[in-house]
Amino acid sequence: MQLKVEHLTNIRVRYGETDQMGYCYYGNYAQYFEVGRVEALRELGLSYKELEQKGIMLPVAHFEVKYIKPALYDDLLTIKTTITQLKGAQLFFEYEIHNEAQQLISQAKTTLVFVQKESMKPTSPPPAFTQLIESYAV
Repeated sequence: MQLKVEHLTNIRVRYGETDQMGYCYYGNYAQYFEVGRVEALRELGLSYKELEQKGIMLPVAHFEVKYIKPALYDDLLTIKTTITQLKGAQLFFEYEIHNEAQQLISQAKTTLVFVQKESMKPTSPPPAFTQLIESYAV
């Protein structure tokens, strides 16, 4: 199912997240994308905590990122998270990060997989989740 679920989240680059040049360390971007993803799902009405309590995990199976411009110390970043597709057990996300000047600084994609907590084997998304996102089908 093709989807268009969009969510905006803000995060500020903290001093401890930067290197000597004042640039945000590249490894922090994965955490920023995670914040965007978690908040997008929460806005839909589903939290990771609730999924785990129901015996479902949602690990990242694929991650790709493009760095365009550096994020700098104290920049207020806007993370645009888009859920683009649900295909079987796979859930696809795309991200953009913009700085305060509205400049695109990074783009990324992730694929997450619904798995059973005990076996770590792929499973269908919970029916409640599918119902939540059906209205966003394109």
